[in-house]
Amino acid sequence: MSNSPSSPPALSGNWNYPTTVRFGAGRIRELPECCRSLGMERPLLVTDPGLAKLPLVADALAVNTDTDLETGLFADIKPNPVGKNISDGLRVFHEGGHDGVIAFGGGSAMDAGKTIAFMAGQKRPLWDFEDLGDNWKRAETDAIAPVVAVPTTSGTGSEVGRATAVIDEEAETKKILFHPRMLPELVICDPQLVTGLPPAITAATGMDALAHCLEAYCSPHYHPMAQGIALEGLRLVKDWLPAAVEDGTNLAARAHMLVAATMGATSFQKGLGAIHAMSHPIGAVHDKHHGLTNAVVMPYVMDFNRPAIDDRMTALARYLDLPDPSFEAVMAWVLELRAAFGIEHTLAEFGIGDEHIDELVPMAAIDPSCGGNPIPIGETELHRMFVRAVHGELG
Repeated sequence: MSNSPSSPPALSGNWNYPTTVRFGAGRIRELPECCRSLGMERPLLVTDPGLAKLPLVADALAVNTDTDLETGLFADIKPNPVGKNISDGLRVFHEGGHDGVIAFGGGSAMDAGKTIAFMAGQKRPLWDFEDLGDNWKRAETDAIAPVVAVPTTSGTGSEVGRATAVIDEEAETKKILFHPRMLPELVICDPQLVTGLPPAITAATGMDALAHCLEAYCSPHYHPMAQGIALEGLRLVKDWLPAAVEDGTNLAARAHMLVAATMGATSFQKGLGAIHAMSHPIGAVHDKHHGLTNAVVMPYVMDFNRPAIDDRMTALARYLDLPDPSFEAVMAWVLELRAAFGIEHTLAEFGIGDEHIDELVPMAAIDPSCGGNPIPIGETELHRMFVRAVHGELG
């Protein structure tokens, strides 16, 4: 079987899986129509400070202004959004009389924008909606503002997700917030918006998409549809991420990686695992890029989980058309991919040493992602993985 890259006749379309997606180059021009279809007359565009300075944000605002759709801008967001970013955004939302959110950007903008929209009419404090038990049922569903999501990176897939990640500054913990209505009503996936992404960010966000698909594929929970989506997402990453990193103007590669990101977020409703459980506290305490952290710890988690995923990795290797299909083949692919992108091999090279492990392990052990790991994990198992990731011990 050959899985060499090939472009379908037209990389565009309208999809409804799991939400309504308008996919294709140039479709950002449909932003006013999307906003108005959701009843927005004064949307608030939420993005990050870097993007706010770039022409693509100015162009998006202009598209709305040209159709008399008055649009505000909020961009005071950290790379790992914190609670204050949300409260500041809510103040801007209410003071500006806004009636919906355009979440425009990468993972930080998506998480902040979706959370601001979710909290727009809530009476309870933010952390009451942490993804624990049935906390999501506390929300007043009718008070959630509508969201149009416009991704400008190909990693988190948050544009098709029902959860967000926000750091609780006091607890120094990245908390997952969940509600079914956090799923944006409309998504515009325009690969032209991603073409200017630098190679390093393209690689880091692409590895995030890989991590989502890989952990969903390995999760022991039963969800055949998510399993199939994760598998195809992994193939798209293999076939197209190197091309997107090498040439950011390769529109086909950009388009396929946008799809891979949405597939990762769609599939991980089946579960995540230790990669994310380890990555979340590193991001919360040390403000590291989530995709890079996932990439660094990925092989150590794979190695730990091998007894439970060996056969599944062999099947994956066959689907990816890797030589000598086996767990070793998938591991070699992951290591080669990281090396090609210049991603650190160990947490120590990443600035996380032995002295940080005792602080990170308890935080990782209570992360909801642990529940999807193929092998049950607690502090003992996570400590072992952190040590091996710090020192580069595989096999």
